[in-house]
Amino acid sequence: MAGADNWSNPVSPETSAGLGAVTKARSNKLRSRHVTMITLGGIIGASLFVGSGNVIRTVGPAAVLSYLVGGLLVFFAMRMLGEMAASRPAIGSFMEYARVGLGDWAAYLVGWLYWYFWVGVLAYEAVLGGETMQTWFPAVPSWAWSLILIAIFVGTNLISVRTFGEVEFWLASIKVLAIVVFLGAGVLFALGLWPNATFAVPNLWEHGGFAPNGIGVAFTGVALVIFSYFGTEIAVMAAAESVDPAKGIRQATSTIIWRILLFFVGSVLVIVTVVPWDELPVPTDVANAPFTIALAKFGIPGADVIMQLVIFTAVLSVLNSGLYSASRMFAALADKGFAPKAVTARSKTGVPVVALLASTIGGLVATLVNFLAPASGIFDFIMNSAGLVALFVYVFIALTQMRLRQKMTPEEVSRLKLKVWFHPWLNILLIAAIAAVVVVMLTSESGRSQVWTSLIATAVLLVFWPLVRRNLRRRPDHASADRHPSNEGAVND
Repeated sequence: MAGADNWSNPVSPETSAGLGAVTKARSNKLRSRHVTMITLGGIIGASLFVGSGNVIRTVGPAAVLSYLVGGLLVFFAMRMLGEMAASRPAIGSFMEYARVGLGDWAAYLVGWLYWYFWVGVLAYEAVLGGETMQTWFPAVPSWAWSLILIAIFVGTNLISVRTFGEVEFWLASIKVLAIVVFLGAGVLFALGLWPNATFAVPNLWEHGGFAPNGIGVAFTGVALVIFSYFGTEIAVMAAAESVDPAKGIRQATSTIIWRILLFFVGSVLVIVTVVPWDELPVPTDVANAPFTIALAKFGIPGADVIMQLVIFTAVLSVLNSGLYSASRMFAALADKGFAPKAVTARSKTGVPVVALLASTIGGLVATLVNFLAPASGIFDFIMNSAGLVALFVYVFIALTQMRLRQKMTPEEVSRLKLKVWFHPWLNILLIAAIAAVVVVMLTSESGRSQVWTSLIATAVLLVFWPLVRRNLRRRPDHASADRHPSNEGAVND
């Protein structure tokens, strides 16, 4: 049976069966606590701490619905990814499954777009971190601080995946602890149980209603918040390098995502309950971020300093995990012939050294462009052109899972430890919702900019596809892959 052939053999000798080459020693592998905290803390950053203010100001208290719907869409995508990954852990993650389910063209496109996204994120976080450090230590220019921060986390990633996991565990722990404390204090304040507090729940409807700008705006707000959740897929990549990959993946895609929803939706609910939505200022910096305003309401002194430290921790966390994600995806691309073979080189501890350094160079170039040529528009293009990557990834995940499920026999489906509900209708719902998000983005100037620049970046990749395809056919291990049932219908010609 085609399904049996496709699903019983290793997806990729380099990134799946070859995991032993990546983490030879058990002591080098990530523990369950690492994977858990990478999942919980990996996506908590400035987009929540600061960016949520813009969403609330646009939508009102109904921003809670925006975050809930956006989070559920990501949860559906993670469930689809989890079904594939629990059966076949692979460091290449969705790129690898796209190769098997849709063909080489899909793997090439989604893999490179994902790498490009993280290079842009590295640059953005390095710039933000450098500017933060300069406010504390003005004697050193911000560009120098940016380079120092990048160097530090390149060093932690170079040592071993276990070192990356340990650093990320503690950085993420700070963010998670901050959210837990915020939620606890916020609930007490909203109920009037906090010192000098009054019952604040009516703030949800007393300032123009729960949806002052209309309930439709709450759903269009999904286009603003869905990007805040991007990064949960890092846990699936990290779980592939853990002691128990299948368990880690099931945990990351089933249970922990609910905690993430609690953190995001719960935090926004606390903010709109404690602070009237129409009293929130434009969040131009940490001092007037919604979390800072709420903390000030609690009567906590130095709220802006506390949030500055928490957000700086978030910046460091994203730098750390971004280097990990970019390097693993770049190495996986090279493993399959979509990138130069030299990129596959790994250290004795299993770290893809060349991929890590090459990803770092990409981030450095984008960072330096921001400082050396701020008026050129290049940095803004890099930031905007990665805007649709999250949506592309979710669509590829939905399509790939549908395709792979079609190839499976009923017996294979029954043996799945993690299944997508209402297959394939949930996939269709996710794809339709993402299409709706793109339509909403086209209605705003900033959204249109992200859509068109992202399409330009995708077009550039497609231009190079014929060259990559020609090189693939020269690989000795590709002849059998071309005849593989999984490549039927792929755009290979």
